[in-house]
Amino acid sequence: MGVEVRETGVEPSAFAEMERFVREYLVASVESEEDGGRMRWYPWHSAEYRFNHIRNVVDIGEHIAREEGADVDVVRVAALFHDVAKLEADQDVHAEEGARVAREFLESRGEYAPSFVDEVVDAVADHSYQGPVTDLSLEKQCLIEADLLDKIGANGTALMLLRMGYESRTHMDAATMVERVYQRGKRHASRVESETGEAVAHRRLKRVRWFREWLEDEVTAMEIDESEVRSN
Repeated sequence: MGVEVRETGVEPSAFAEMERFVREYLVASVESEEDGGRMRWYPWHSAEYRFNHIRNVVDIGEHIAREEGADVDVVRVAALFHDVAKLEADQDVHAEEGARVAREFLESRGEYAPSFVDEVVDAVADHSYQGPVTDLSLEKQCLIEADLLDKIGANGTALMLLRMGYESRTHMDAATMVERVYQRGKRHASRVESETGEAVAHRRLKRVRWFREWLEDEVTAMEIDESEVRSN
């Protein structure tokens, strides 16, 4: 694209320290709960899964930011903190709580410019925004798109198949469950506006569609329950 990549100079060692803090914060959030953590019986609500999701969003967000000309460090750091409070706060306030944690960390662990801290904190606070992503700054758009894209593709499919076991489903439900992933992925992809994000979404949706088609081709009587797909 030939766009200018803007970075503020977050050193690798400083970023690694942030990663350690976020991981430890998630683990502590689970351990502090008397019942073993909110919905911990679903693996994707565990500290391990949440940290993996965060790292995925960091990678995707960095890729989009570099290609689209956003401030890479703002996106990377905001992505790292975007779900830090996910396991201790209710869904509707976890973004604001994450923004608070990010500000406290950045203002106490380094000499970051106030403008950089404000951009990171604002991005974390707005990462659950449900309106058009083009209403927001490019950095916030990169973060939101990365968060959406991690739910699309092979990763989302594997998680849905894992969920089948927790719901006592048989493998004959697999095509229906994968179709749910595909339809949900299309809804997420419809919110992605950047050319880079759209390309990622296209590749990932294609993988899900292929997997569903392979299932139908290889397993006798494998069918999709359209009513269940529509209801989800």
